[in-house]
Amino acid sequence: MPVNVPALLVPFQLILYPRLVVPTLTVKDIRHLNFHALRQAGYRGAVFDKDNCLNIPHEDKLVHGLEDAWSECKSAFGERNVVVVSNSAGSHVDDGHIQAESVQHHLGVHVLTHLKFKPSYSCIGSIRQYFSALPDPVEGHELVIVGDRIFTDVVMANRMRQNVRKRDSGRKPQAVWGPLAVWTSGVWQREATGIRWLERGICWVVEHCTTAPDTSVNGQHLSAFLLSPDDKR
Repeated sequence: MPVNVPALLVPFQLILYPRLVVPTLTVKDIRHLNFHALRQAGYRGAVFDKDNCLNIPHEDKLVHGLEDAWSECKSAFGERNVVVVSNSAGSHVDDGHIQAESVQHHLGVHVLTHLKFKPSYSCIGSIRQYFSALPDPVEGHELVIVGDRIFTDVVMANRMRQNVRKRDSGRKPQAVWGPLAVWTSGVWQREATGIRWLERGICWVVEHCTTAPDTSVNGQHLSAFLLSPDDKR
């Protein structure tokens, strides 16, 4: 895969905005998320990474064991309000978008086609364009963004939140706090181990050296969006 320049530039942006790498929620995988609670809190759409989040890298089928959680996600948000945004399927390296079509077939949701890798602002624009074009448009602050990579998925979600705050400064605060950056810390197949170690290390330093903002949502603690071990599918 070509070098992901937008991700390589992330450390420079951390000088001004260090908490870009800090997820709102951390879970091992999507089975720990309470999608119906997220929907009840006002989140209306979800963006998922593909590799090592929903699929084993280079495969298009959903990882075995995630079926119930994936069905609940689509039931909670509606299939058209759930989209896969990958730096493989649907990106400019996916010739003819053949892999995007295969993933879309196996997962039953739209796979976004985009010209620039996550976490670029161009990719963010493509996501906004997709959700704003729905019959019942979904705003950026109503999204849950889920992925296994800090420098791509988490940073992209936090960049979108920055844009929401800038656009809405001086207006009435949004009823929903978002987008929600969800990091899935588990992996289905080891890859880019060194980069992942670096991402985790930088995130740990930032979390321990900066002040965390209030992350309650409409008065609810974030734990309300997590399933307990007994409830986990």
